[in-house]
Amino acid sequence: MNKVILMGRLTRDPEVRYTQGDNQMAIARYTLAVDRRFNRGNDENTADFISCVAFGKSGEFAEKYLRKGTKIAVSGRIQTGSYTNKDGVKVYTTDVVVEDQEFAESKNSNSEGGYGNNGFGGGNSQSAAPMAAGDGFMNIPDGIDEELPFN
Repeated sequence: MNKVILMGRLTRDPEVRYTQGDNQMAIARYTLAVDRRFNRGNDENTADFISCVAFGKSGEFAEKYLRKGTKIAVSGRIQTGSYTNKDGVKVYTTDVVVEDQEFAESKNSNSEGGYGNNGFGGGNSQSAAPMAAGDGFMNIPDGIDEELPFN
């Protein structure tokens, strides 16, 4: 079985390209900085930098909503490959092919390494976070329908 689950922060905005032809498809590439669980006695925080690639609707989602510093959870599979570069040297690659990606913290989170001014939503920022209703569901303020990826 080839299954990967990661949680980390984007090191930069996703790089998105579209395939040519009639049925264009988005291909988003980004790198996740994933903290290591154990430091083995070091005081320094260590992280692994994992290359991810998202295709189609997942790539479009990444282009629209993901930004540098965004904390996300990703599930997918590892894919290896190789190519010969322009100098004739064989280069080996390892990527996580994204099958599912979701936000791992709220937009308004103030944790270390948070969003700052790099929010992932549109231009309709609200001054107060939505409050949970008595039924346990969150009230969505009027006017942000266009920001939601699941309309």
